[in-house]
Amino acid sequence: MVAWSCMMLVSCASKTDKKSSGENKTENNRPNIVYILADDMGYGDLSSLNENSGIQTPFMDKIVEQGIYFTDAHSNSAVCTPTRYGILTGRYAWRSRLKEGVLWGYDPPLIENNRTTVASFLQDNGYNTACIGKWHLGLGWQAKNPEQPIAKYEWDKVFEEGADSNVDFSKKASGPNTLGFDYSYIIPSSLDMTPYLYLENEKATELPTA
Repeated sequence: MVAWSCMMLVSCASKTDKKSSGENKTENNRPNIVYILADDMGYGDLSSLNENSGIQTPFMDKIVEQGIYFTDAHSNSAVCTPTRYGILTGRYAWRSRLKEGVLWGYDPPLIENNRTTVASFLQDNGYNTACIGKWHLGLGWQAKNPEQPIAKYEWDKVFEEGADSNVDFSKKASGPNTLGFDYSYIIPSSLDMTPYLYLENEKATELPTA
């Protein structure tokens, strides 16, 4: 099963462009950019690259047919969080504070607020940016009680029961928008990690179910 976990959409329309009937329109030749990150998809899962694949992937096959595909490409990591870190920052994942594994749903941001990302770079150059899907890079949760930790994990039950949360879900949690995305609609981490909720532009759309 392929999990489409994150989609980064970047439009080439400049935020400062103003058009009127009395102005000459200048053609913008900058390309639109769509970056799709798929979790747990092997090279041989695409039916266009493997006739013996157990699944059919017609839409991805069309992308392969109309574009370029690599036969020898390498990821920054084999798991979620460090892969995303490398894609957005252009840095080796081990340069971050995370030396192994992945972040959990209540962990703080892995990317510093002042660090340049692909999104902020494109934003500075006139692009409108959006991030939709799985984030898994930590969020700046705000605590209900500042004197207590955001969450206390019971590691053997983290997938089933999550954590004892001290998060104020009525407040924004800094994340994608802080790092260069004009719009975001995300889940904090993976589908099997709490908190189970959506965030639109860094604010919960409703209280988590767990």
